[in-house]
Amino acid sequence: MKLRHLLLATALPLAFNVPTLASAVTLKVADTQPMGYPATTAIERMGEKLKAASDGQITLQIFAGGVLGGEKEAIEQAQLNAIQLTRVSLGVVGPVVPDVNVFNMPFVFRDGEHMRQVIDGEIGQEILDKITDSQFNLVGLAWMDAGSRNFYSKQPIRSIADLKGKKMRMMENPLFLDTMNALGGSGIAMSTGETFSALQTGVIDGAENNPPVMLAQNHHQVAKYFSRTSHLIIPEPLVMSKTAWEALTPEHQTLVKTFAREAQMEPRQLWDKQVAESEQALKAAGVEFIDVDRQPFYEATVPVRDKYGAAYADLIQRIEAVE
Repeated sequence: MKLRHLLLATALPLAFNVPTLASAVTLKVADTQPMGYPATTAIERMGEKLKAASDGQITLQIFAGGVLGGEKEAIEQAQLNAIQLTRVSLGVVGPVVPDVNVFNMPFVFRDGEHMRQVIDGEIGQEILDKITDSQFNLVGLAWMDAGSRNFYSKQPIRSIADLKGKKMRMMENPLFLDTMNALGGSGIAMSTGETFSALQTGVIDGAENNPPVMLAQNHHQVAKYFSRTSHLIIPEPLVMSKTAWEALTPEHQTLVKTFAREAQMEPRQLWDKQVAESEQALKAAGVEFIDVDRQPFYEATVPVRDKYGAAYADLIQRIEAVE
């Protein structure tokens, strides 16, 4: 089902079984990353807490490693209550809930710590509420840290000039394609699961993500250059089917929200450790890490922020003011 058609779909009676707490309920969770990834570990722990606190009435069944499809498919399945929970990149939520795109803009955060301060505060809750209050049958529960996104490629990118003409995989959001095009490359919309073969066959010259994903998805076997651009620092929302959410009792909704918030906080030390370990593993596998001058990248993306950020000018000022 195309995303543009989901507005109509949400107005129709849903044919899927709605979880009910008359008996024990299992909530299906989809994630594109494997078990052991910081976010999936946090969700696994969330499930253990839910089971204990609900006396076994709520359990999570986690389908990791993209076995239920990519992020776009996960969002669609959550909207239809075919699955109940998913953690996805904010990039794929943007076409569904445009208000979240303020976090998707290049260089909107100074660094990772700035991003964490924003999502932990009132602005972070406001954006989750935008998801919940949208027409697309989702509830925003929490944020997961996904680090900063950087370019990696088969040929070194040492300056913005080296991006000229390069075909680079970007998440499936027009904002990101415009960002890549503004930098002089050619943005190619593609799911995470397609990236390895596209790199291998030359369909694309590179991609952009963080070191743990580059390692986990084996992209380092093809791309040997990692350029520290941090052009995007995008938190990842943990969302729930609103249909499933409304089937929960208020007490169990409180439990879900409480443990989702704890899942937001808990994996950060694990995440930072995994980033450092992933960098070491990538270097050992022959990947060269390149520090670039970020200022030309920032300047080149001014038109993108002007185009997509006009509606969020006040909010961007509030984000910039967060210490």
